[in-house]
Amino acid sequence: MSLSTPLGRAPFEPAGRHTDVALPDRVSYWEPWPRRMRAVHSGQTIVDSERGVMLWRTGTFPELYFPRADVRAELVGADVLTPAPSLPGDPLGDHVAVHFAAMDRWFDEDDPVYAHVRDPYHRVDVRASSRHVAVTHAGRVLAESGRPRLLFETGNPIRYYLPFADVDLAVLELSRTVSECPYKGDGQHWNLVLDDGRIPDAGWSLPHPLPEGLPAAEHLCFYPAKVELVVDGRRVTE
Repeated sequence: MSLSTPLGRAPFEPAGRHTDVALPDRVSYWEPWPRRMRAVHSGQTIVDSERGVMLWRTGTFPELYFPRADVRAELVGADVLTPAPSLPGDPLGDHVAVHFAAMDRWFDEDDPVYAHVRDPYHRVDVRASSRHVAVTHAGRVLAESGRPRLLFETGNPIRYYLPFADVDLAVLELSRTVSECPYKGDGQHWNLVLDDGRIPDAGWSLPHPLPEGLPAAEHLCFYPAKVELVVDGRRVTE
């Protein structure tokens, strides 16, 4: 999780509360990032550095800053680079951030990075469970299972992944929406096609999971805001 909002839904909404400690509204924290990071654009390596610095600030995802000497700034526009903020003790010196989405591909050592740089304090744990999960819409049962996989991710509500065998596949169609997560991998979305209409992107699966999401492969998860999700008799709304 983001160290700028400890024990919380980093970096936006705290899930817990600090006790006996008065903290400022905004917190920043940095530490050296010794992993070799590379960014490629139009076949050219723009960043190649083992001297990065990761900065956490309240309200944002962690940011990586690199010494200017490790960035081929002449190959990209100035709008792709962000100078490092001034911090006490000047730990970032003459460093810059490179906009993640402006690059064609990022690598953490030799592994590709999806969506944004991974936060080393962010966890994803998938657990087998015997909770009873029912998914309905307008009284129709869409899925029901007593063998879900529960995905616990720092800063997010519990996600309930159901085996495809326990889902009514007749009401599903593939969506064109494919999301990216740096911790779980691609999120292939699914539409619900029902007698009373179509619900776009009502759920998702992980067709190419990263190691953290592998136990949830071949399962499907529904958005509680788009269907009725009941777990052990209790309605889940987020």
